[in-house]
Amino acid sequence: MDTDIDIEEMRRELRALTDRAEIADLLDRYLRSLDEGPLDAEWARAFHTEDVTAEMPVGTVRGRDALLTTVRRAMALFERTVHLGSNTVIEVDGDRATARGTQLSTHVLADGSEEVFVSAGHTESELARTPAGWRISATALRVVWTRGTPPDLGTLG
Repeated sequence: MDTDIDIEEMRRELRALTDRAEIADLLDRYLRSLDEGPLDAEWARAFHTEDVTAEMPVGTVRGRDALLTTVRRAMALFERTVHLGSNTVIEVDGDRATARGTQLSTHVLADGSEEVFVSAGHTESELARTPAGWRISATALRVVWTRGTPPDLGTLG
């Protein structure tokens, strides 16, 4: 009887570890994708639920298509970028999860100036298990500090 309990507990622990690893991988791949592209419909489906809500420095958007449009426009402001995420705390509750972490983003402006703009902040994400795997259903980036020349956000329309 003890063996059955131990096996069931091991299954739960394995599931929890697997979920955390899949979520960490999703968040890491998301940040790398911002630097490597392409930012297309497949990209949006790979990381976000259809009804995703995203709070970003350029504003809040709702829906995967709106997020894709906004991220494309924002990333076009930069010639090159490097996004780093760390210190992520992931909490899983069944088919839902939260992830809180830090983000450091370095950007070279695409206006020909070669100016560098750096921002750092905290991220808060909600995730949902979907038939295709874990996806981000809500996210917020709260910038704590910046350095350098920011891009002209008026061009985002």
